Amino acid sequence: MIRIRRVHSSGLPAERERIEQVKGIFVQNFSAVADYAEKIPDMLDHPFKYGFRTALLVAETGMGKVAGFSLILHFPEIESSLLDFIAVAPEVKGGGLGSALYEATREYCRGIGSRGLYMEVQSDDPAVVTDPALLAENRKRLRFYEHYGVRPIVGTAYETAIGDWPAPGLLFDGLGRAKPLGRAEAKAAVRTILTRKYGYLLSKEYVEEVVKSFVDDPVRFRQPRYVKTVVGSKEVVPGRLEPVCSAVVSRDHEIHHVNDRGYVERPVRVNALLDVVTASGLFNVVSPRRFGERHIRAVHDADFVEYLRHVCEKLQSKQPVYPYVFPIRRPERRPKDMAVRAGYYCIDTFTPLDRNAYVAARSAVDVAMTAAEDVLAGRRVAYALCRPPGHHAGRRTFGGFCYFNNAATAANHLSAFGKVAVLDLDFHHGNGTQDIFYRRADVLTVSIHGHPNIAYPYFSGFADEVGEDAGRGFNRNFPLPEDASEAAYAEAFDKALKLVARFSPAFLVVSLGFDVMRGDPTGAFFLSPGYMETVGRRLVEMGLPMLLVQEGGYNLRNLRRGGAALFRGMGKALGERR
Repeated sequence: MIRIRRVHSSGLPAERERIEQVKGIFVQNFSAVADYAEKIPDMLDHPFKYGFRTALLVAETGMGKVAGFSLILHFPEIESSLLDFIAVAPEVKGGGLGSALYEATREYCRGIGSRGLYMEVQSDDPAVVTDPALLAENRKRLRFYEHYGVRPIVGTAYETAIGDWPAPGLLFDGLGRAKPLGRAEAKAAVRTILTRKYGYLLSKEYVEEVVKSFVDDPVRFRQPRYVKTVVGSKEVVPGRLEPVCSAVVSRDHEIHHVNDRGYVERPVRVNALLDVVTASGLFNVVSPRRFGERHIRAVHDADFVEYLRHVCEKLQSKQPVYPYVFPIRRPERRPKDMAVRAGYYCIDTFTPLDRNAYVAARSAVDVAMTAAEDVLAGRRVAYALCRPPGHHAGRRTFGGFCYFNNAATAANHLSAFGKVAVLDLDFHHGNGTQDIFYRRADVLTVSIHGHPNIAYPYFSGFADEVGEDAGRGFNRNFPLPEDASEAAYAEAFDKALKLVARFSPAFLVVSLGFDVMRGDPTGAFFLSPGYMETVGRRLVEMGLPMLLVQEGGYNLRNLRRGGAALFRGMGKALGERR
């Protein structure tokens, strides 16, 4: 199976490996300009240095082998793109890979708002190309593009030779648009392409002579030579290019269903959000992979993990057990009765244990870990649709409907590859996440939440809690008063994003709670769907590989409206950053 995905930068190990494979294919196909391959990582990482944004699409087999690529230069000021190079590995024979790559390229360009895609192709005229093999290759390439209604522009000086160098012809793909290519649009595009891509080689006089030669309005194209049935640019058909976002969800959460009156952490929450995920069109929805318990034990004490597994296995009744006795936490005085001992590890009286709690909690960790692996594999955003939530689970405690800390487990895993910022946007303070990372400097924890004087968990989340030992200064809390306005929240959000930017992490993990919205039964803020759209947009604008981990939010209408707005904001920003 072939997947076509975008490589965003050389920042991640998986991305660097893909780029190295692309460089090998490039050298095999374009040996005359082999040195150009060495520029690809820098072009991806430093777009402003070159005056255009570079996009690299790779066709990858199920075994992770790159079989082909396309390199696209986008010029936002003229809303147009240039297909710089496209190639498949020489050992790939047939199978339509070149077509799939080009169709993904067209899909990508349409997605970023390109009005057209330009490309350069050497001549198929035997009077110009005397080498029979090269002539045959050029004709094959132009035949390929004619299948998409793409033909060379004629009647201009674009093919004027530069010294001994033969100049290529210029092709234009309107990406399915009906409006013909006008003279003014073409002149602006040609001036930009020649200046930005070839400025080191071409004089201003040469560029202006070529630009002035575009006199036809609309621009004229060569009559078809190879494909007679295609007239005009073919429509762009979506579906070739993998979404830049993934969403991970497990059905195992459904077994953890507490029917007690007033218990708001219900399975229907995931169903509501999954509907929104599907409708957004942003995400590739995947099932979680299984991960070992060692990832949980990396952030939770072993005795706590063992207790939770053991007590849930022993509970046979369908009725959940609620902690009601809270002994002083001395290891030599732990209660013998396993159900009574719940209060030794729990922080409240409303987070029950039942025979399915451990299985569901383990599955939620698998969801978060799978999403973290997707980020490491190059996804721009991965959404872990976790249930039960996790940010109230500390190193050796559970509570607030949380058993294992999904966000912390994933953040700890990501920290092996670079610094991580955890931004908690749930209405309630993420006391568990703070507890786990409180003495670490490689993971910044920032939380905006209801003030602990009025909001659960009450004992944690004060502004003066800033970390200890090596972690001092790497924990920041923004507690807000009850009924905080949207403007007050926006001010705290601005400050939180500045802290994250100053930390300069390699990854951003967001503990996402829709209980910050007006009308949530457990929250007291007044955020609107419109502001949730702003949140989504600004998170993506941070430009970091991002993992969203679902926490709270218990009003189903808010989940649907807030989720749709958040993803809409993300989608707009992703389109601009593509």
